[in-house]
This record gives sequence, C-alpha cells and structure tokens, in this order.
Amino acid sequence: MEIPHSPTAPGEWAREFAGRVARPTVADRDRDRRWDPRLFAELAGARPGPGLTGPLVPRELGGDGLSATQTVALLAGLGEGARDPGLALAVGVHAVLATVPLRAFGSPGQRERYLPRMASGEWVGSLSLQQTQGASVAPTVTARRAGDRGAGPGAPTTGGTTGIDGTRPGTATTGGWVLSGALDLVAGAPVAHHFLVVAAHEDGGRTAFVVDRATPGLRVGEAAPAAMPTCPWGRLVLDDCTVPDTAVLGTVGGAAAEVEPLLAVLDWVFSSAPWLGLIRALTRDAVDDARDRRLFGRPLHHDQSVRFTLADLAARCELAEGMLQRAAEQFDSGDRPSRQDAATARLFVAAAARTVTDAAVRLAGPLALTGDGLIGRAHRDAVFFAGTGGGTEVLRPVIAASLLGLG
Repeated sequence: MEIPHSPTAPGEWAREFAGRVARPTVADRDRDRRWDPRLFAELAGARPGPGLTGPLVPRELGGDGLSATQTVALLAGLGEGARDPGLALAVGVHAVLATVPLRAFGSPGQRERYLPRMASGEWVGSLSLQQTQGASVAPTVTARRAGDRGAGPGAPTTGGTTGIDGTRPGTATTGGWVLSGALDLVAGAPVAHHFLVVAAHEDGGRTAFVVDRATPGLRVGEAAPAAMPTCPWGRLVLDDCTVPDTAVLGTVGGAAAEVEPLLAVLDWVFSSAPWLGLIRALTRDAVDDARDRRLFGRPLHHDQSVRFTLADLAARCELAEGMLQRAAEQFDSGDRPSRQDAATARLFVAAAARTVTDAAVRLAGPLALTGDGLIGRAHRDAVFFAGTGGGTEVLRPVIAASLLGLG
C-alpha cells in the first residue's frame, strides 16, 4: 500500500535529514524533557539542503528564500523524519511564526538586524501560542507611553518594504513604551534572544513589539505543559519593561489588522505542517503492523475492517496535504490564505491527527502506548495540538462566519 507523499524536494530532503540526525535521540529527549541546542544548530546549518531555521527569509538577508508551499513540505518532512512533535513545533515557531511578521511588517532596520541571525539559527525568536488566536483572546500584556512626548496610538508611521503578504510596514516615531503583563505557553522561551509581544492600549488598540531578552524588566519563568516536552517552554513576565520606539512592529495601534491576523493564519497552516508528516509516519507504521501482527492465528491485514481503516488513514493524509498546499499556494500568489481555508486546514489536520493516532493504537495493540515510540508521543501531543490555535471554539466560528459572509 503506497502512502501519499509530497514530491516536493525540500520535504524529501528534510525527512531524510531529520530521520538521520533527530530521530535516533527523540525517545531519550522526550523522556528527559530536554531541548538539545546542538541538534537545533545542526538543523539550522544543514547543507547542502535548505536549513530549517530561515526558509521564508529572503536570500539577500541570509535565508533560503523558499516559497510557502516548499516550507510546508519542509516542515512536513521534519515531522515525518524526526517523529518529534515538540522539536517540530519549536522549529516552526522560530522559522515561521516569529520570522514572517518581521519580514512582513518590520522596518528595514528590524529586518536587517534580526532576520539574518534568525535564519542562521544564531538568534532564536519566540512567542506565546496564546497570541496566535487574533481578536478571540484579549492580550495579557498592556502598553503605555514611557513619557508624554509624541502622539498616541495611530500616530504617523514611516514606510518599509513589502512583506510576504504584500503589506507595507510602518514604524512609529514616538518616545518609547512601557510593557507590563505576562504570557504563558511561550514556545522557545528559555533559549530565545527576543520575543514577539502583542500588547493592548487603554483605548482598546493593540500594538506588536519585538522585545529583546536583555531588556530590563523582562524575565523568563519556568512553566511547561505536559505535552511536547522536547520544545523549550517558558512563561514571559514583563514588569514595567521599557522598550524603544524601534521595538514597534508595524503600525502603532494596528496589530489587530496587521500582525495578529497574519499570526493566526501562519499558525493554522505552518504549525499543522509537521503533523502532516507525523500522520504519514503513523500511517506507514500502521501498514507495517497490519502486515506483521496476527490475531487469532491470522495476519491482521486479512481482516476487511483493518483494510478499510488503512484506506481511511491514507485518505486523511492526502486530504490534509491538499488543504495545506492550497493555503500555502495562496501565500505564494502574493496574498494570505483566506481565514476560511486556513482554519479549515487546521481543523481537519487536528482531527486527522487524533483519528490516525487512535487507529494506530488499535492496530499496534495496547502496549504501543507504554513504550517510547511515536504512537505514545502522538497520542499525548495530538490532544494539545488540537487545543492550540484557538481549538474548535475559534476555528469553527471563523469558518462559519466566512460561509455566511460575516467576515
């Protein structure tokens, strides 16, 4: 039985490379809840193929200049080869969620300062998964003027270069900001050089900031979910953290229309891509288990219901790939994917991850959940993945609103 597989070259390369450098240690790293900086450096500097830390960074800024479609394939290959949901999430947050908003809305100075070092893996970018749900979640960080110099939110901005979605970024020229609050579920926090933070103003506006780790008043605390233990997690606390105007990302007061919608569709599409690779790996293993296991003296694959299950798993792989590729192609056309397409892809992939994992458990037997294999990791982490990006409570209303023409 042939499992659907993307022919895109970056995906094939990433699957082979991750299988060679990351998969041999995944059981130990998962058991020890350990982030391996040497492994991250190896993924960042991988050659002759594209590195995994700057696929969407332009070549002139030190990145690989891949298309969104190629990047989806790259991350799917990472998930399939490494079989490590936590590592794949950490890489995706840095390589896409923390990087693309800088490319899209960063000033020339921000782009030149951060993107080359992010693409090389020297600087790790980080953000909270609480901030990828757009207007559905109120910001837990507030921003106020550091002084009375300059205009308020909505002040004139200076232009920048066009980003991945064709938007012209701007940077406010005022007198600095004071950020206060805390963020949980910060992926990459313990190893991050800087953080993308969306903060609310008293008037209800929101502004995005790039905040360096060395900023006085910023500290990283220990806090991690039970899932995805190979991703370095932390809690970000900002205690009257003063940042300069050059830390503003995009337009002052404009994050709700700029950075937040972009973060949502980036998360829904690119954080789902590694799970496409994981469900491919689970399906391939399920085929092998059906061939090798015997039940009541007969090979398992002789059972018609088992064959139907395998067919359903293969169909889910192909449908998930098609949905993610469709959304990625909209990025490549110079636009963003529609919220409906991105949310539909995320909703389907999250459901497919749980369905494929449950079927893999049935075909492998109950002992599959007691070892250090992919089934146990996926069974634990798929539930967490389904709840991120807003979960069904956000994704379904987004899809329904698009269908009804309500935004």
